[in-house]
Amino acid sequence: MSRPRTRRTRPPVTLALPALLAVAFLLLPLVGILTRTRWSDLGAHLTRPGVVEALRLSLVVSFWALGLSLLLGVPLAWLLARVEFKGKALVRSLVLLPMVLPPTVGGVALLLGFGRRGVLGPWLEDGFGITLPFHTSGAVVAATFVAMPFLVISLEGALGGLKPSYEETAASLGASPVRVFFTVTLPMVAPGLIAGAALTWARALGEFGATITFAGNLPGTTQTLPLQVYLLLQDQPEAATSVSLLLLAIAMGVLIALRGRWAGAPVVRKAAEAPPVAEEPPPPVTAAPPPGEAPEAPHDGGHWPLHAEVTGFNRLTLSAEPGTTIAVVGENGAGKTTLLRALLGLTPRAHAELRLGGADVSALPPHRRQVAWVPQDGALFPHLSALANTAYGLRARRVPRAEARCEAQAWLDRLGVGHLARRRPAQLSGGQAQRVALARALAARPRLLLLDEPLAALDQTTRARVRHTLRTHLAGFGGVCLLVTHDPVEAVSLADRVLVLADGQTLQDAPPAEVTRHPRSPWVARMLGRNAWPGTASGGGLALAGGGRLVVAEALPEGAQALAIIAPEAVSVHRERPAGSPRNVWPGTVREITSVGSRLRVLIGSAEAPDLVAEITPDAAAELGLADGAAVWTSVKATEVTLVCL
Repeated sequence: MSRPRTRRTRPPVTLALPALLAVAFLLLPLVGILTRTRWSDLGAHLTRPGVVEALRLSLVVSFWALGLSLLLGVPLAWLLARVEFKGKALVRSLVLLPMVLPPTVGGVALLLGFGRRGVLGPWLEDGFGITLPFHTSGAVVAATFVAMPFLVISLEGALGGLKPSYEETAASLGASPVRVFFTVTLPMVAPGLIAGAALTWARALGEFGATITFAGNLPGTTQTLPLQVYLLLQDQPEAATSVSLLLLAIAMGVLIALRGRWAGAPVVRKAAEAPPVAEEPPPPVTAAPPPGEAPEAPHDGGHWPLHAEVTGFNRLTLSAEPGTTIAVVGENGAGKTTLLRALLGLTPRAHAELRLGGADVSALPPHRRQVAWVPQDGALFPHLSALANTAYGLRARRVPRAEARCEAQAWLDRLGVGHLARRRPAQLSGGQAQRVALARALAARPRLLLLDEPLAALDQTTRARVRHTLRTHLAGFGGVCLLVTHDPVEAVSLADRVLVLADGQTLQDAPPAEVTRHPRSPWVARMLGRNAWPGTASGGGLALAGGGRLVVAEALPEGAQALAIIAPEAVSVHRERPAGSPRNVWPGTVREITSVGSRLRVLIGSAEAPDLVAEITPDAAAELGLADGAAVWTSVKATEVTLVCL
């Protein structure tokens, strides 16, 4: 298959001409070196004893400078990218300063800081016998001073492009901040780190001004290759040109190897073994795994009731006995994810005084709370296989490698993705990755399990199977599970309680059957497939908040706030105005028709009432001749309206 040709845009002359002049301006000096080099004498020039010694010293200085830059610059880049503190702009300015400061001025500053008469120099010399100026160590300090900013800026950019959810998820699995840094953060920003390190080394190799000012130009001690070029240029310009060509080739080689990644932006790496695959059916498994096939509920035989006092954006009290599953529902912005993050200790928006069992874990960092979290995007570590991802929490808790991998494999098998254990996340479909993320959280042996829409990426068949597995596990779980979901089937089939949030507060906390019969939120009622109209009791009926009036059979006190619940199957649809007993009749227009199983849902808009959803059979729709835009009448009997006092 041929690639589609992209249409090339011809740049305007007013922009193209200056751009070409800029390229020529940058290219001409390089052409000058290439044309003026005596290629026949190149070998002789580069093998001169002075040049070889300067090259050796340059390599020593540049690699020491790279080591110091990595030792000091990597933590500094992480601090700038991940921590908010006063004076952060000043610190970043200090990092950038050597990049814009004239090198000789930098050398003078180093003399005044580390020289024998400087701020720190006398203390170093008297206390430790260390003299930096006019010594090889001084050349290393000068090179580090001017080169380290390239590493810090490049790595900070890479860290800034890394989603914090990876590090937060690793912490929830029990990994300490140091372990998270070395096992998750650094591997994921490796392209930016490598790019920054290469630029740092190349800049240190070519450093001249700060070195000659601070460390001098002593052959065999501080005379690096750039300083050798400076000396050769005075009496042997041909040799200086040859050495300059060597430095130019090294610099160009570094830039070409980086392929434009010098800014430290995250690089998307293609999977090495296979491209991402579509959702595929797992190997056949029984509905309930045989004994011994998968680990039992990871609760170490304990029981941990939950009690949480949440303040801040979320303001609620939450208590639950061991083995309780709570479905957390609410519209966008209600505070569902904020509640989970508060229990993890990951957000300043809300704070949770959290007790698990008899232990108060409120003051503990996330990695010591034994609270496992599955975020909405799964946050699988892309550099680890599915098996290594699943074993991560166990390894963070110092479970031996063989035992951790065995238990992780069992959890993958239980969730139907055991055959994908060697694949990396980039080689998994969305549904497969979601199941691996769920296995990773379950394998971590948590005391509190937080699931943020864990089944959202699964198809209906796979979702039902994973839901059964999850229900089987939760039946023996000794802790509490909070499940954020927008799926009423998940809420009803998995949860013992449904917690309805609105603006960060509890609107309703009741068993699923109670919430289904008497939802106190219009959003929840609509999620359950019902029409929900808020209103105020007035004159034996309900004055609707969205306009119009509803006649009801149940009497309410005058002025009482209530939510009218109307099942879609209780709504009758007619082409002509109906006669007879219905008390609530409105004209309207069909806006949308959707299929739900063997029935059709018809959305009808009206100027006299809020939008109404009716559920009818396909035969009835055909008989009525329904289509988008068709004029219809709807009717609801007063006895079919259920009122929930607010």
